[in-house]
Amino acid sequence: MSIATEQEQVVGELRSAEKLLLTTHENPDGDALGSLLGTHGILTQLGKDSVMYMSPDEFPLPWEYRGLPLDQGLVMTPPADVAERTIVFLDCGNIDRMPVDFLQADGLHILNIDHHHDNTRFGTVNLVCSRASCTAEIVWRLSKELGAEITPEIAKALYVGLVTDTGRFMYENTSPDAHRMGAELIEIGVEPHKVYRELYEDLPFRRLQLLQRALASVERFDEGAITIAHLKKGDYGSTGALETDSEGVVDHMRAVEGTRVAVLVRELLSDDRDGMRKVSLRATDGTVDVSRVARTFGGGGHPQAAGFSTALPYPELVDQLRAHVREQLSPA
Repeated sequence: MSIATEQEQVVGELRSAEKLLLTTHENPDGDALGSLLGTHGILTQLGKDSVMYMSPDEFPLPWEYRGLPLDQGLVMTPPADVAERTIVFLDCGNIDRMPVDFLQADGLHILNIDHHHDNTRFGTVNLVCSRASCTAEIVWRLSKELGAEITPEIAKALYVGLVTDTGRFMYENTSPDAHRMGAELIEIGVEPHKVYRELYEDLPFRRLQLLQRALASVERFDEGAITIAHLKKGDYGSTGALETDSEGVVDHMRAVEGTRVAVLVRELLSDDRDGMRKVSLRATDGTVDVSRVARTFGGGGHPQAAGFSTALPYPELVDQLRAHVREQLSPA
């Protein structure tokens, strides 16, 4: 089925649905949150009964998203009428990335709107456009088809999704359409310098202290092809940092000369996930598809940005990561 046909189907679904529940993946990033808020704003404007769902386990969100108005329209428990609502998943490549029982129940009518190339197409109706720079770009297009006005509030939400998923317009997914979208949102009222400061500056000092710990742990393997940092529970305890304060750390490894794959391994802090590690992967060019690596561990993502969780001990994890990267770097 063509993207145009999928988009037409989703537009028809959104027009006909009266009650909707919007959600995204666990550990939501800027594109997940921006797409969620933008879609909610559009549907509310069109007179729909729209609510956004996120698990209370996701809070507090990373510091950089404090400027997003998630306090209106957000629920953290299943609505009593959830079976009557059209469920809209945004920026979620696999339904298992929202590990909440009521959203995986049989019989739900699900719209799956996403740009991950490895999306499992789990929806009743799917709109998966891997050419889009971000899911927010797909929402931007849908708003035009729905005849909605992009208000300054909606524009800011979509701009956050755009600027974070394109790495501030630096990643290879930065297309001409991404710049056109950005220009339109700025014309509507987005102030890029203010969004930049919210996302990347005015950060708490504990973040700098945590970054210091991460940089002190850096190791390089295979002639520098892999650059890895490792954050332990003690690093968080000694700095007073939150788990979400590790956001952006992996990009410092990505910037090192000769690096093909940058890795941040961090120990999870909650008691129920004791012994688990979260692994963030970033590729610097097209020679390694880190989403392939992540999928072997039960995760996923994009060719240049992916992640997974694992209980593997750190030395064994490093050995396996090196093997997977070497496999892709070796000539066929």
